[in-house]
Amino acid sequence: MALVELGRFNRNEAHILIGRLESDGITALAFDGESSIGDGSYLFIPVRVMIDEDDLIAAQAIIGTTA
Repeated sequence: MALVELGRFNRNEAHILIGRLESDGITALAFDGESSIGDGSYLFIPVRVMIDEDDLIAAQAIIGTTA
């Protein structure tokens, strides 16, 4: 299993997207979601949504993007 980046989103969008992907059986993870939380800039740092490379095409179809 190799992880690939599906995209970068704000915190709320990333977690909504992860829920949407998981409802279709695609495991997704949020990376960088807790970056710089100490100084309050965490809302400005995009969250990377990561998925298994084997699920990339299906995930892109769900969110309407292509690589």
